[in-house]
Parts: sequence; C-alpha cells; structure tokens
Amino acid sequence: MIRFLTPTILVGRRLALTLLTLLIVSFIVFFATALLPGDVAEILLGQASTPEAAAGLRQAMGVDQPAAQRFVIWLTGLLRGDLGTSYVTGMPVAEMIGDRLNNSLRLAGLTALVAVPVSLFLGITAAMWRGSAYDRIVSAVTISLISVPEFMVATVAVLVFAVWLQWLPALSYGGLRADSLWQMLQFYAMPVMTLAFVVSAQMIRMTRAAVIETIDTPYVEMALLKGASRRRMVLHHALPNALGPIANAMALSLSYLLGGVIIVETIFNYPGVAKLMLDSVATRDLPLIQACTILFCASYLLLIALADIVAILSNPRLRK
Repeated sequence: MIRFLTPTILVGRRLALTLLTLLIVSFIVFFATALLPGDVAEILLGQASTPEAAAGLRQAMGVDQPAAQRFVIWLTGLLRGDLGTSYVTGMPVAEMIGDRLNNSLRLAGLTALVAVPVSLFLGITAAMWRGSAYDRIVSAVTISLISVPEFMVATVAVLVFAVWLQWLPALSYGGLRADSLWQMLQFYAMPVMTLAFVVSAQMIRMTRAAVIETIDTPYVEMALLKGASRRRMVLHHALPNALGPIANAMALSLSYLLGGVIIVETIFNYPGVAKLMLDSVATRDLPLIQACTILFCASYLLLIALADIVAILSNPRLRK
C-alpha cells in the first residue's frame, strides 16, 4: 500500500514546496518594489505636486500605511484574485494584464511550437550519433547560440531581415491585426526566431546529455549486444527512461522565455505583459509592477514543478 502512495506523497510535497516558494517570492517582490526610488505621489502629480496634494494622494492610494500592513492587504487580495488598481490609469490590474497576457502567451506558444520539436530532434539525433561530424556541428552551433544574448540576436535579425533584405517588418505590433496568415507569420517571424534560438540552444544540450547518460547504462548496452538497432535502442530503451531529465531540460529552457520575452517585446514593440511591466516601472505603478512580477515568478515555478512531477511519475521504480 505504501508503494502506491509514494508518488502521491512526492507530488504533494513538491506542490507544497512550490506554494511555499511562491509565498517567499511574493514577500520579496512586494518589499523590493516598495524600495524603488522616488515618491509615487509626486511622480503622478508632476508639476502640480504640493506637500498637501502629495499627502492626500498617498492616503487615497494607501501608501501611507506601514509596509507590513500593506503587504498583508496585498497578499490577501492576491489570494482572492484581486490584483489591485493601477495608480496611473485607475483600471483594475487584472483587466490590464488580461489584455496583454493573451499576446504574451501567443508569442510563447509559437516559440515553444517551433523550439521544442527542433530541439528534441537535434538533441536525440546528436546523442544517437555521438562523436560524429553531425554531433560536432550541432554542438558547435548550440554553444555559439548559448554565448549570444537575446538582444544581440534580435538586433542582428532586425539589421539583416528588416533593414538590408527588407523581407520582414521591424516591429511586431501589426501581427495582432494581420489580414492574412502569411502577414501574421511575417510579423511574428523575428520575435519567434530570436526566442527560439536562445531556448533551443539550452534544450538541445540538455536533451543530448540526458539521452547519452541513459544510453551508457548497462541495460541499454545489453539491448545493443542482443542485436537491437541503434534507433530501437534509443527510442524504445533509452528515451522512455530519459523522459524525466528531458522534461526538466524543457522546463528550464522554456523558463528562459520569461527573461528573454522582456527584451524581445521591448525591441520589437510587441504589446505583451513584459512590455507592460517595463512601462509601469517608468511611472512607478506599484500594483502593476508587483502583479506582472509575481505572474512571471509563478509561471517559472509552475514550469519547474511540472517538470519535477513528470520526473517523479516517469520513474519506473515508483510505479511498481
């Protein structure tokens, strides 16, 4: 009976750890944003700021209360799904993020749709023909891409495809109102290409390492000695047991989208959550900054937790 409960207990512990981590992150996010320089009331009032007007605005926004009290109020609202109200627009933060979240999810989904199959194919085939010229070429290309930051890839893409060749538009805002599928692909081509290059490089390396580690195990070598082909050895013996490490590799690589999308949305003027967060920093819109930051952190923790759960459930020893 205990054997059947073991995966459930491990998954429950992993989810509990994720929630605890998210609580600690929310504490750090709130107080880190509270330490941003400048007075939000004076920034919003601008030249019309007077001591009396600034004090009244602080009281209206509740920023004159102690930090601990404001954190409890913010966290309670967060648990209820209330992200607060924007200081600048007066709109609910959830409504402002909801308009942009679909755009960011669309960009991330298209990137994953391109990066994941390509990365798995290149990582698995490089492991199958380890040491060959094909493996060396794939490894050299991935190492080169890892060493190049996102903004450099985006800048080079704009110079080559938008300025010199004039094949693609430099800005991607028009992709949201494209008239045809071909036009939409043109608008999304450079942002997706930039993110896919960075994400795929890490995923290919980690997938290759996970498959090679499984191939070197005794039971896979025994299958090869019994006459199994290299393709069958990898696909039927090594790959199922490397599913856990590959899931972790995919989660870690896709988590780089959370950092890379901020740079890409800014360079290509893409109206996503990351662009919204950067604009809110300029106006010191604290509720919007906190909500966007906690959204990115929660997405990262969710990806890592899902990868760990897949690794737990894919472990043959826990299924027996």
